[in-house]
Amino acid sequence: MSEVSMSGPQSGRQRLSAWVHGYVQGVGFRWWTRSRALELGLVGYAANHVDGRVHVVAEGPRGDLDRLVVALRSGDTPGRVDLVVEDYTSARGDHATFVER
Repeated sequence: MSEVSMSGPQSGRQRLSAWVHGYVQGVGFRWWTRSRALELGLVGYAANHVDGRVHVVAEGPRGDLDRLVVALRSGDTPGRVDLVVEDYTSARGDHATFVER
């Protein structure tokens, strides 16, 4: 499954950068996000930010990234998500799995 090329991004893969606003720290949100990402076969990380947001970076097929964003907005997360601001770019191929930071 891990055929990530270090010389460039895999064809057809994209990178999601999503800033999650709300009550999302200290409630298991990063663990929950990691679980959803791994279920979708995505790689990347979820990290707390000093201002209370969680930064989610994930790479994989666009459809799976979109499914992760839908899950983040679903209302089924731990805590409370008020807003998800996402951006898509080309995959970098610099992650082997999905971790909590």
